[in-house]
Amino acid sequence: MSDTVYNVLFLCTGNSARSILAEAILRNLGAGRFNAFSAGSQPKGEVHPFALELLKNLKQDVSFARSKSWDEFAGPKAPRMDFVFTVCDNAANESCPVWPGQPMTAHWGVPDPAAAEGTDAEKHLAFAEAYRQLSNRLSAFLSLPLASIDRMSLNAKLREIGQDRPMAG
Repeated sequence: MSDTVYNVLFLCTGNSARSILAEAILRNLGAGRFNAFSAGSQPKGEVHPFALELLKNLKQDVSFARSKSWDEFAGPKAPRMDFVFTVCDNAANESCPVWPGQPMTAHWGVPDPAAAEGTDAEKHLAFAEAYRQLSNRLSAFLSLPLASIDRMSLNAKLREIGQDRPMAG
């Protein structure tokens, strides 16, 4: 097993829900193998209360959670990212941020639970569904043989994960 610890950045527009959920999931599932971060191109300035409530109900640490600009990760003192995943939903005509540089990137669009309408129960369900989708994708990501797979194959696998269909062997 590789001793490499990979840095992963989850980007979304507001950094208040999906990217925060993804960061929390990877901090939990990938502890010791990954450093997880999240940011937004236009951060809301606060984490959505339903996101925090969901994470707390799942017994996950939320002390890391704050809405922040991707500018924090673009400077010379920022950690070098190995992977950058956008989790905004292109289908909703959302503007997804683009990350410059050489990290492996993929788009893992998830509908914005913060935009859900209806009762509080329906809104909570939207957050639970976003969490489920992100958790499934991150489980697939964590199963990849990162230390032994070539860059082109890895790039294809990362894109497949974002398409919500089973990956080919």
